[in-house]
Amino acid sequence: MPENKLMNGHKQQIRVWCDGCYDMVHFGHANSLRQAKALGDYLIVGIHTDEEITKHKGPPVFTEEERYKMVRGIKWVDEVVEGAPYVTTLETLDKYDCDFCVHGDDITMTADGVDTYHLVKSAGRYREVQRTAGVSTTDLVGRMLLLTRNHFKQGQYEYHVTKEHSSTMGQDSSARSPYTGCSQFLPTTQKIIQFSDGKSPKPGDKIVKAKEQGDYLIVGLHTDPVVNRYKRSNYPIMNLHERVLSVLACKYVSEVVIGAPYTVSKDLMEHFKVDVVVHGKTPVMEDENGQDPFKYPKEKGKFIIVESGNDMTTEKIVERIIRNRLDFEARNSKKEKKEIELIEALKANKL
Repeated sequence: MPENKLMNGHKQQIRVWCDGCYDMVHFGHANSLRQAKALGDYLIVGIHTDEEITKHKGPPVFTEEERYKMVRGIKWVDEVVEGAPYVTTLETLDKYDCDFCVHGDDITMTADGVDTYHLVKSAGRYREVQRTAGVSTTDLVGRMLLLTRNHFKQGQYEYHVTKEHSSTMGQDSSARSPYTGCSQFLPTTQKIIQFSDGKSPKPGDKIVKAKEQGDYLIVGLHTDPVVNRYKRSNYPIMNLHERVLSVLACKYVSEVVIGAPYTVSKDLMEHFKVDVVVHGKTPVMEDENGQDPFKYPKEKGKFIIVESGNDMTTEKIVERIIRNRLDFEARNSKKEKKEIELIEALKANKL
């Protein structure tokens, strides 16, 4: 844990600043924020506007309002600043009383090729954390756009590490940038522990499947083949291991059941002492035996349908990406080219 500053003999919290686009928020973003929070006591995250992102990188997939909401849902984030400047300045850090800025060890540049963190680096108010290998926004966009299935593997290939194949989206051998090109993510028990809050339900806690309905929220995640059975195509976009970390990063989630059965049975509810099972208003496909997967909790009066307040679906995200395919391909190509140029320039300076 970081040492707190002393101010007039009293300990003062260390305030940390992070900023970025946070488009297609994934567990890599969450892991970066987790590491940043570990360097201090209070984490503030600045998020760029759609206009700024479009100017410097190309169009974002999600709107700024959607991105603000997603980042606020991450468990390590204490505060979100909307419309943060694309280049991090000392004035920004001072305005929010932040000691330093934290970013991953990848490269972020303006449209003119300027390091967006050069000012805070020069002032010694910059810290760096390790980028999460095996995932990027570019990679996820590629999976959706090209309908690849390489991200979920079965049997002997489940943990096989290879380059994904996508000539235009930065996933194959032509993706020379170490930041844009991605190999398959490998899960570890340590990573799961880092993302988990490690808390067990207390005696008397109401155990549920939606936080507002109780005290302890358990989320069951289906395996890749089960998801693919009812969603078809190349779904799920993220494999089971990736989805586990993504859900654990949500501040409302207490526990995740990895590879939960499609049908919520009596045994499952008794094992986890579930009081209420909750589902949204999206259609539910019957189990392979033709039964309603929520038949048992419904019969026991322990099933609730909730309104999410949001009509966003994976299918709608895919539609956005396909609709703007050329723009996204141009964005990713430009991003990779700038990264490679900067890497080569850094190598030349070291010679």
